[in-house]
Amino acid sequence: MKKQKHSLFRCLIKLKPIKTAENILRVHSIESFGTQDGPGIRLIVFLQGCKLKCLYCHNPDSIETSGGKEYHIEELVQMAFKMKSYFGKKGGVTVSGGEPLLQSKALIFFFKRLKEEGIHTNIDTNGRILNHFSKELLDDYADLIMLDIKHMTEEGYVALTGRHNKEIAFNLAKHREASGKKMWLRYVLIPEITDDPELLHALGKHFKGYKTIEKIEIQPYHKLGIHKWEALGWDYQLKGARENTEQELQIASNILKNYFKEVKIN
Repeated sequence: MKKQKHSLFRCLIKLKPIKTAENILRVHSIESFGTQDGPGIRLIVFLQGCKLKCLYCHNPDSIETSGGKEYHIEELVQMAFKMKSYFGKKGGVTVSGGEPLLQSKALIFFFKRLKEEGIHTNIDTNGRILNHFSKELLDDYADLIMLDIKHMTEEGYVALTGRHNKEIAFNLAKHREASGKKMWLRYVLIPEITDDPELLHALGKHFKGYKTIEKIEIQPYHKLGIHKWEALGWDYQLKGARENTEQELQIASNILKNYFKEVKIN
């Protein structure tokens, strides 16, 4: 009888998982069958909360840490498991944001479970957080990271993100390189702000010796998030910026091809 009660208790726990600080992720949104956030077909989990306030952010409602919806890690694992047949050899789960490394402690448990299920793990990060938990997450459980490089000068970094010390992201890149694990770079190309050839050459020269970088992705500038800024009552300061021309994108690509194995325009 005791054995039956114990089995019933385990079933109840499985059906209604207990929430703790370590097994909960605060999620902004979830996208199925994504193809632009890592290799193959992916489940993309956008987490809530970010320390930066980038002028071009297309999810400004993900910045505040108090927003979003709580998900038990096992709920997310089951979502990924149901999609596993679609992932194939390359696909998997990408955690983006907001800034996912703000929730590194819980992500360790999430990625650990995904790896137990044989699912590829990827983090899209601005590189702003490098502590004990994020290091463990990156070193032991993240098959890939995509690091967003905001700007190559401190002045430009502050103007775009509202925060000082661009070197934090470069330190994270250095840590990832030392681990020998795969990394992609991402760079938003804003006309007359981040597309200066000198900045692009500086970017290439900084990372030229890195062996873990598989590719760099150029993210063309767009204004898809303006309505969200307006809904929040925030002033979108890049209203005067225009989208890239095909020629500008190709010029940037040609410069970066001097330094990286692969350059992709998203």
